[in-house]
Formats: sequence, C-alpha cells, structure tokens
Amino acid sequence: MVMHVKPEHLRGAANICSDGGKHHLAAMFGADETHRGGGLAIYCLFYNKDKRTLDTVKAEFPADSDLSYPCLTTLLPAAAWYERELHDMFGFMPEGHPDLRPLVLHESFPKGFYPLRKRLPANIQVRGHRDYDMIAAKGEGLFEVPVGPIHAGIIEPGHFCFSQAGEAMLQLDAKLFFTHRGIEKAVEGKTPWEALLLVERICGACTVANTLSFCQAVEKLSDVEIPKRAWYIRTLAAELERLYNHVGDTGNVCAGVGFSPVISMGARLKEYLMQLNEVLAGNRFLRGLIVPGGVKYDVDDHILEEIEEVLREVEKEYAAIEHIMWEQNNFINRVRTTGIIKERTAFDLAMVGVGARASGIQLDSRKDMGYGVYDELDFNLVTEKSGDVEARIKVRIAEVAESLKLVRQAVSVLRYDNSKELLVDLGELRTLEGSWGISESARGDNVHWLMLDEAGRIDRLFVRSASYPNWPALTVAVQGDIIPDFPLINKSFELCYACLDR
Repeated sequence: MVMHVKPEHLRGAANICSDGGKHHLAAMFGADETHRGGGLAIYCLFYNKDKRTLDTVKAEFPADSDLSYPCLTTLLPAAAWYERELHDMFGFMPEGHPDLRPLVLHESFPKGFYPLRKRLPANIQVRGHRDYDMIAAKGEGLFEVPVGPIHAGIIEPGHFCFSQAGEAMLQLDAKLFFTHRGIEKAVEGKTPWEALLLVERICGACTVANTLSFCQAVEKLSDVEIPKRAWYIRTLAAELERLYNHVGDTGNVCAGVGFSPVISMGARLKEYLMQLNEVLAGNRFLRGLIVPGGVKYDVDDHILEEIEEVLREVEKEYAAIEHIMWEQNNFINRVRTTGIIKERTAFDLAMVGVGARASGIQLDSRKDMGYGVYDELDFNLVTEKSGDVEARIKVRIAEVAESLKLVRQAVSVLRYDNSKELLVDLGELRTLEGSWGISESARGDNVHWLMLDEAGRIDRLFVRSASYPNWPALTVAVQGDIIPDFPLINKSFELCYACLDR
C-alpha cells in the first residue's frame, strides 16, 4: 500500500509512517514518471515489523513543477544521504538541508546534469565542473590529515579528511562514490532476466543478497509460488555467503592492529568457504545460482556431505581464532571502548546489520520480514550493547555460529526432501506496480525496489545496499579516538565501496 501525498506534505507523511521516529527509514529514492504522463516522484520506505512490510510514501511532483520540498533530514537524520543523492540524480531541492554538497556526482560533472531523468540516454558522455569542498574543523592547534582517494592497499577509492588535535580525531569527512557505475540507469529497458547479470555484479561480496532481493521484487509481481526446495537452496547460499564474509572479516579486523596470525587464519578459512561456494554454484561468488522463479541447480547428497565436512573443519579452526583473539590483552585494550556508536545514534542513522546490532538495535530482516523459509528455521538474533569495536567483533563471531546452525538445518531438510521442483515460470508479470525485495547480507539488509513498464521491461530499479546507511556512522564512530585506531574502527564495520558505486 502506497500513501500518495503532495510534495509539501511529504515531511508530515514521513513523520506519520515513522511513527514519530520509531520506525526506521529503510530507503528514499526518486523516479521519473514523465513518460507516463506524470512528473518526478520521491518514494520513502519505512520498516514496519508488525506487518512485516515496508510502508511506502510517494510524493508526486507535477511535470515542469518546482522540485522543492521541506527536507526530511532535520526530522530523520537517516535521510541526509538520500536527499543529497536525490539532488544529484534528479534535481530535487530539499529546503533546509544542512549539507547539500554533491554525494554521487563529483567535480567532473556539470551543474544541472541529472542522469536518472528519462530524457538522458544511458551512454551519454559529459564534462564539466562543480564545486566540492571537504569539511574540516578550524582553530588554533588543529590540523588536517588527508587520506586517499588512492590507498596503499588494494581497496577501492575513498577520500577521508581528518580534523586532528594531536592524535585525537575531532572530525571526519568522507567523500565516496568515486567509481559510480550507473547500474540503475543501465538496466532501464532491460527485462528482469537481462538485468540479472548486472545485479549479480553490483558487489562481489554480496552476490546472493543482491540477487535474492532483486528476485523477490520480481516475484512479487507474479502470483506464482516459489518451490520450497528452491528456497532452501537459496537459504543455503545466503548463509554460506554470510559465513565466508564474517570469517574473512574477523581476520580483517585484526589487520587494523597488525595481528598477523589471525589475519592469515581468517584468510585461509575464507578460502576454504569460497572453494565450497564453487562446489555449490560453480562460482566462488555464488553467481548463476539464484534466478527469478527459483534456482538453476540442485544439490545432491555428495555436495551436502562436502558442505558438512568443510563446515566441521571451519568451525573447529574458527574457534581457535576466537581463542587466540581474546587471550591477547593488548588486542582487547585496542578494541574495547574504541569506535563507539551509541544506541540512539544507531537508531537515528537507521543503521543495519552488525553495526546496528552491536549497538543494541534488534533489526534483522530474516526475522523482521520472514522472507523465504527463515520462519521455519531456528536461529537467534544476536545483539551487544556497548557499540564499540569489541561489540562488533562479538556480534560477528556469534553470527558465524548462527549461520553454521542455519546451514546445517538447510542441509538436513534438503537431504530428506524428495521434491525436485527448482524453478517455476512466473508467467506475465504485473506492470506499472512498484514492488520491493529485501534480504540480510553479511553487512545488513539489502533493499531493491522495482517497477516494470507496459512492455514488462525495467522502468526503475533502485538498490540500497547495507553499507549505504552505515557509512555515515563511521564518521561519528571515530570522534575522540586516536588516528591510529581509524583502520581498526573502519574494518570493524567492514563497509563496501562497490555497493555505493552502483
């Protein structure tokens, strides 16, 4: 159900849907509907755990009308980045926004260039210039430390500007989106099956999460039920993806303090799990397995036995990693009370995943939305209270145990399930009707929103990765800590650049 409002009433409607801020803002995005006789529109999605849905508010701007509206950021801080992106991509003007610098489109783009408007082709080439100033604290004894956008390690580009008083970080301004790929524009006019290859490649570490969210959005436009066996295979893939991320990220956190033994052990276990992915899907990143309507491949007893064997070895060695970490007092001193995100801050920023749960926020789309077969499986929602690096490590470690439990349950069901149906024809999909999909990645929930045109081709696809709402929290987490702790704090969130650069 969609609440339609005039632009001037968007702020009030958002306040109602958020129940005065009690329901998180899940996403906010724009759409160009001029080719259907309308104008531009802003959509706001809010989590509704009670109804297990995303409540939707749509503000419609008549064609050629003023694109100004009362900004939501001063009401819902989580809207800050969304409104900056809406300004970049469509030209919406949130009145009263505290920081309307470009977010996605940097200095090399011309002013007045709004790439997600329909009149612009996907392959357009532009040159221009717009201003972008990094924010830094000023005062006697303060200085700036610029980092990036090109880094010494093999990571994607990001520019971080630290305001320092000695070693203490007073403020951090982050500039991201350096390699924006325009995937949402590129899929316009494609069928969902044609777009699937691009969706799978939004992020290498979140292949299943993105594909699963996208497929759910497609499948909601059909009345066909997805086979139960297909859902168990999807769940198996999703939890294996979470496992290899969490195991590898445990080692990566230790890289922030040069804890070499754990770094190597985590990398080795991650490699075991990625080789297992190839056994399951024929691909280390689990691409090509999940498709609209189900899955392409079945799993036989031999594969199930190999999964169980590898997981026994991973569980044993991961327990050794955990033991080594917590017996090192120097390591504990570095992670405890470092990089704190308070519960209220996590709530206001609508954080998701490990970052949110480590600050006491009980949010997990597997339980809150109950998609697929998760309601039939036994697992716990893990939270911590302190919101520091230690809490994020503890949540990640505990979630490894929960994912192991979930994989074993899925294996047990698949072993004794005699059904063979894996894929169904979705038939004719409903058009001109918005639908959404959600799935819990290793970093939190991924949200996809989809609408097809009259011909059944993609009119609008919006992708909100789990990293998107968590990146702004990093700039808060570092405040008051020393600059050598930044790599540690950053790796404890383990956020993704590619997910932003969609």
